[in-house]
Amino acid sequence: MRKISVLVGAIIVFAACASAAQAQSTLDAVKAKGFVQCGVNTGLAGFSQPDSKGVWKGLDVDVCRAVAAAVFGDANKVRYTPLTAQQRFTALQSGEVDVLSRNTTWTITRDTSLGLNFVGVNYYDGQGFMVPKKLNDL
Repeated sequence: MRKISVLVGAIIVFAACASAAQAQSTLDAVKAKGFVQCGVNTGLAGFSQPDSKGVWKGLDVDVCRAVAAAVFGDANKVRYTPLTAQQRFTALQSGEVDVLSRNTTWTITRDTSLGLNFVGVNYYDGQGFMVPKKLNDL
């Protein structure tokens, strides 16, 4: 039993180190090019959408700006790549974008099969049903 515990512990440590090394190489590449390439939705009001002057606005855009501010001390050192739902993971896996900040559900399949690191959720939503009030009296 002790051997199995040691083996499992070693695997966990190895996986954590491999993930940290990959994250460090991404950070080094971002610093070398001087900006964060951020994948965003192609246009979703309130999240990521260019205004009439082409300036990106919204929650997801603000997350990208925060990453740029954390890395460079300048929230303007970011460029946006609009991505469809079909393009988003491939763009991140290929290095076309450094970070993905757009509506993406975090599922067990995506977490375990894409080779990507999900971070904390920044927006929760829900669904519900609406019925006419008179149906409440049934």
